[in-house]
Amino acid sequence: MKNAATFAEINSLFANSEPEEVWLKASEILGRINPEYDFSVVRTCFDDVVRLFHGEYPGYAPIQTLYHDLRHTLDVFLCAVRLMHGLHVSGTRLSDDEMTIIMIAALMHDVGYAQPHGEETGTGAQYTKSHVRRGIEFARHYIAARGLAPGLAAPMESILLCTDPAVAIPGIEFPDERIRLLGQIVGTADLTGQMADRTYLEKLLFLYLEFKEARFGGYQNIHDLLWKTRDFYELTRKKLDTGLGGIYNNLTFHFKDWYGVDNNYYLESIEKNIAYLSRVTALEKARQLSMLKRGGIVEKSETLIAPEDLA
Repeated sequence: MKNAATFAEINSLFANSEPEEVWLKASEILGRINPEYDFSVVRTCFDDVVRLFHGEYPGYAPIQTLYHDLRHTLDVFLCAVRLMHGLHVSGTRLSDDEMTIIMIAALMHDVGYAQPHGEETGTGAQYTKSHVRRGIEFARHYIAARGLAPGLAAPMESILLCTDPAVAIPGIEFPDERIRLLGQIVGTADLTGQMADRTYLEKLLFLYLEFKEARFGGYQNIHDLLWKTRDFYELTRKKLDTGLGGIYNNLTFHFKDWYGVDNNYYLESIEKNIAYLSRVTALEKARQLSMLKRGGIVEKSETLIAPEDLA
């Protein structure tokens, strides 16, 4: 156990753009849970999902959505692994099969944005409303095509529905309470993983582009989305605490074991993002984007977003 997390280590928690680095982090954490865990199935799925995003998976074009990109999937995957470890430390033990299901679901939760060859119109964002259902079908087909255990496919629908913003968690029919727990882990990782990203606020510009292409949400312009994200956060906290069972609190156990501190760095990062968002939205519209400086995202977005959507 380390005595404390350094500033660099805290920043690295959310620096998940390089797949191999993410895999090394995840495998080290999994080794804490079960040193004998067989990585082969998850490693194969991990590599295949990376290939899918890059356009190297047979039958599919590269995934082009700018917000729901590979980085987002890697954020969610690693957050799910940290949640599993936190639960393990807290005394809630997961079987190897359950961990495998969680990780496959986390990796597959946004593959519904993928466009088969011959259907490459738009960026894939047009599937915003249906991407979870499309992802469920992809996951089922993938598990069968790869010859993986059929038991991996059976719970995918209820688990992946936990990542669908349009679906109320209490309305999902889980086969049993263990599958409900797995769904809560994946749903929690999806929300906390993306909102803790250091560039979350900047990437809202990319999200606006996706929503506009999908004709979803009815946002008047990017400033409207920024303002309404504060309300989204309040709804998200309620969802995390109720339908998703407060699973995010187990991240504290992970960091306690890893760094010897009683911190939930994910929640802290999210709250910092939302506090900064309040500062941004308090400004007049003409000054708001100048406050979002990370990753060169604003500059890239300004070349893609119509002038009236920035006004």
